[in-house]
Amino acid sequence: MVNEDHSAVLEFPPAKPTSMAAMMYDKLCYHTDAWDVAQDLANGIKDIVVIDTRSFEHYCAGHIPGAISLPHKEMTPEHLAELDNTRVYITYCDGIGCNGSTKGAWKLASAGLTVKELLGGLDFWRRDQHPIQTGEQQGSLPGAIASNCGC
Repeated sequence: MVNEDHSAVLEFPPAKPTSMAAMMYDKLCYHTDAWDVAQDLANGIKDIVVIDTRSFEHYCAGHIPGAISLPHKEMTPEHLAELDNTRVYITYCDGIGCNGSTKGAWKLASAGLTVKELLGGLDFWRRDQHPIQTGEQQGSLPGAIASNCGC
């Protein structure tokens, strides 16, 4: 029998507003989304570096314009020591069914580098209809992105 007075949502009470605000702030410190990355790339923000953590073959088949190829399996301490520790690295892979971006973010952070993970990876990038670069060239994302992502 269904209890119409019982709320599945409110079975666990919501956090206090200050706790929720702190948690959401922390979440934004760990992740970014395709729209924000596209805005920064289009605006030429030099403080971020987008890293495709998939294999080089997958990178060549299609990647975020401006991203570098650095497969998580090749992230050795020696290789990571060559990276600029003043930049913020954004890792991505295929999408939510792939944990290459998480492994890459873990390796970068473990090496003392600042990193965020791109939510939804290349799948969400494509879903938002951002362009894809093919081949070995990084490419770029010049120019303005539409002013409203709809969220």
